[in-house]
Amino acid sequence: MTKADLVDRIAEGTGLTKLETEAVIDGFMITVREALEADESVELRGFGSFRVKERAARTARNPQTDEPVAVPRHFVPVFKASQEFRRIVNEAHLAAERRARG
Repeated sequence: MTKADLVDRIAEGTGLTKLETEAVIDGFMITVREALEADESVELRGFGSFRVKERAARTARNPQTDEPVAVPRHFVPVFKASQEFRRIVNEAHLAAERRARG
């Protein structure tokens, strides 16, 4: 699903225009990014949380030349789904598998 698909679905479900919906989605993404930049976490009950995680420095290798490459310590945004969200997704996929098998 793309951002445009998301805008379409939310606009249909809420009665907002596509422009209004896109502005809300853009605002959400900017707010989450700014919070993570400020080392804050964003928690959405029943959905999940966005956090920043530190990755340690390591040595990798270039697959074309097989030479070692130093990868410095860095920070990455991560999303962790809530238990409720994981349960709902799991149950939906299990039900789809059962329907596919007959």
